[in-house]
Amino acid sequence: MAEMWQLLSQAFSEAQGMNLWEGIAVLLALAYLLLAMKASVWCWGAALASTAIYTVLFWQVSLLMESVLNVYYMAMAVYGYWLWRRGGDKQQGIAVCTWHWQRHLALIGITALASLGVGWLMANNTTAAFPYLDAATTCFAVMTTWLVAQKVLENWLYWVVIDSVSIYLYLSKGLMLTSLLFVLYVILAVSGYFLWRADWQASRQPLAEGH
Repeated sequence: MAEMWQLLSQAFSEAQGMNLWEGIAVLLALAYLLLAMKASVWCWGAALASTAIYTVLFWQVSLLMESVLNVYYMAMAVYGYWLWRRGGDKQQGIAVCTWHWQRHLALIGITALASLGVGWLMANNTTAAFPYLDAATTCFAVMTTWLVAQKVLENWLYWVVIDSVSIYLYLSKGLMLTSLLFVLYVILAVSGYFLWRADWQASRQPLAEGH
């Protein structure tokens, strides 16, 4: 309990004199998640602005792959916006869907192997802090962001794990506000899963009634 209060005190002190850009990025990132939970297409605009700022912030603290990841996020923000607005057979945007567990298992295996390879390269060729954890969060976030754009329901479960690991990385680098944001992310990711699941179930109800 004492350690928790110490972390909160440190975060509060940091908030009083925090980097203005980190504060803006935190607010925009939170707006992205809240809008994504509601499946609002405007979440991608918030994501584009937030990740542009984080690209610079993470590079400054030597989380190199996290910085590269945010460049990818910017590209995915544009893709996600288009897909949610114009995707699907009728060009009316795509609906929430779910994948079978075998497909997820294969995706996890491929991404884990990629993470090991990227982590080894980083450990031997860069000055990145925590190369294997950094690589793992990066590779899985790359994959999961694509799942968000595709509106795959289970993306929220991946984010619970990714965000939990990210909390440790950011605490280690003194990004207290971002660490607290990711604690909130874990909670909201759980909520996002149930919101999207309700949406998915509602979209299937007319089909069930038709039979």
